[in-house]
Amino acid sequence: MEQGNRNSALAAAAILIGFGILAYFMPTIMLAVGGYSPTVAGVVAVGFVAAFFLVFYFRARFQRRKGGE
Repeated sequence: MEQGNRNSALAAAAILIGFGILAYFMPTIMLAVGGYSPTVAGVVAVGFVAAFFLVFYFRARFQRRKGGE
């Protein structure tokens, strides 16, 4: 495996593991925030899903701007 491909795979794995850990604790977070306001809990859930896609979107833009790996 080439160095660039290895770095991309490691970055993607780290992002997925990070989001996986956060997803594991998401029900607890949702219950805690939902006790304050159900609307805010919904915003947190939508924000979590949006952040997952935005991280990969911005990483792809950065890689294109950098010249690709």
